[in-house]
Amino acid sequence: MSSVKSLLYFEETFGVIMASEQTQKLVTVTPKAAEKIAEFMKEETDNPEYLRVYVQGGGCSGLSYGMGFEKAPEEDDLVLEENGVKLIIDSYSVDHLKGANVDYIESLMGSGFKINNPNVTNSCSCGHSFSTE
Repeated sequence: MSSVKSLLYFEETFGVIMASEQTQKLVTVTPKAAEKIAEFMKEETDNPEYLRVYVQGGGCSGLSYGMGFEKAPEEDDLVLEENGVKLIIDSYSVDHLKGANVDYIESLMGSGFKINNPNVTNSCSCGHSFSTE
């Protein structure tokens, strides 16, 4: 399915509107995160083109994040591009990720990706699971 058809499918089915100057973007990626994603993608042997960001059931608060590289989107995926990163978001995850930001944090305690999500209403103390309304 082409990106245009995929977008039209999402608009009709889920009421998702692509970001413009006046609307909030579905998911954003910081320049630092984009740099690290590109770096990690280059290390993959199967040459992925997309980063899938998703929400799945699990953890003490009910939901957790996942990320992984993909060669191509599935039929019900929304495809976005942010800071040079082609993102894939499945239909289940769209509502949970509206307005989320993917960042890469480096500190003395460690480094890794962090998803800042305005939809989170509760999270566990370990910081790996969350819930939304």
